[in-house]
Amino acid sequence: MKTNTIKQIGRSDFVNMGPIRLRQPLPTQQIEMIDPFILLHHYGPYTISPESNPFDLGPHPHRGFEPITFLVQGEQLHRDSLGQESIVKAGDVQWTTAGRGIIHAEGPTKEFVSKGGTIEGIQLWLNLPAEKKMIQPNYQHAKSEEFEVVNSADHKVKTKIVAGFLNEKQGKIVTQTSVNAFMIEAKEGGGETISFPSSQQGMLYLLKGKVKVNDETTLQLNENQLIYFNQDGDGFTIEAESDSLLLFLSGEPFNEEVATYGPYVMNTQTELLEAMRDYQMGKMGFLPVS
Repeated sequence: MKTNTIKQIGRSDFVNMGPIRLRQPLPTQQIEMIDPFILLHHYGPYTISPESNPFDLGPHPHRGFEPITFLVQGEQLHRDSLGQESIVKAGDVQWTTAGRGIIHAEGPTKEFVSKGGTIEGIQLWLNLPAEKKMIQPNYQHAKSEEFEVVNSADHKVKTKIVAGFLNEKQGKIVTQTSVNAFMIEAKEGGGETISFPSSQQGMLYLLKGKVKVNDETTLQLNENQLIYFNQDGDGFTIEAESDSLLLFLSGEPFNEEVATYGPYVMNTQTELLEAMRDYQMGKMGFLPVS
C-alpha cells in the first residue's frame, strides 16, 4: 500500500467558549478547513458535580451541516425539536443532520451531575453540500456495542467503524455524503494499517497517548495532535508508543463556497440571513428549556 504523505501537522490549543475551555484543532490559523469538515472541538475531560457543570448547553439552532458528538467519557442527555430524547453514554455517537433547521440541547444528565464524574468528547461539524443544506433534519444515536470493529493482526489495535467502510465492514451511521469516521483504540506496541480512498481528504486526531504515523511523524499531547493528509495514497500506518485513542475522519471535498455565522453553515451571506430570520420566526421548530 502506498501511504498518504502528510500535508500539514496541527496543534490542538485551548480556546474559551463561554464558561468552557476546550481544545480546537480545527479551525486554526494554520488550517482553516479540511473540506468537508468545518470544526473539531475536543471538550474535557471535565469533572462534573452539582457545584460545577460547565457543559450544559441549552436549546440552540443549527442549519446547513451535521453536528456530531463522539462521547468518550461520561453521560449526556440529548433533546431536540424533532421530539427525540436519548441518553448518550461513553462510546456512543450522536449524529444530527441539521438540514433546513433543528433545535437541540445537550448536557450531562441530572443523575450524572448528582453523583459526579468525568465527561469528555468530540464535537464535529460536517458540512452538507449545497443541494442538501435544506433537507429534512434527522437524528441518529448509535450505541458503542452496535459498531462494527476491525482488530489488528497483533490484537492490540481496535478500530470502531462509526461511518463509512473499512476492510469490507460498514459503519452503523447512515451518511448523507461519502465520509469515513473511525475511533481507533491502540495498546502500547500495537500497529495497524488504515486505508481510505485517495479521492477523500483525511485527517487523524490524537485524543490521548503517543503514536508514530507512517514510521516518520509522532503525534503526542500538547505538541502535535492532528495530521492532515495529502490525497496521494491509499492510507496510513500507526504504531502506538503508549496506550492511545485517535479519531480518523475522511470525506469527499465539496469545493464549494462556505459562509458561517454562529450555529449556521451555508454557502452565501444571504442564506445566513435567511437562517436567522427562519429561526426567529419559529420555522426550525421549538424546544422548551428543561
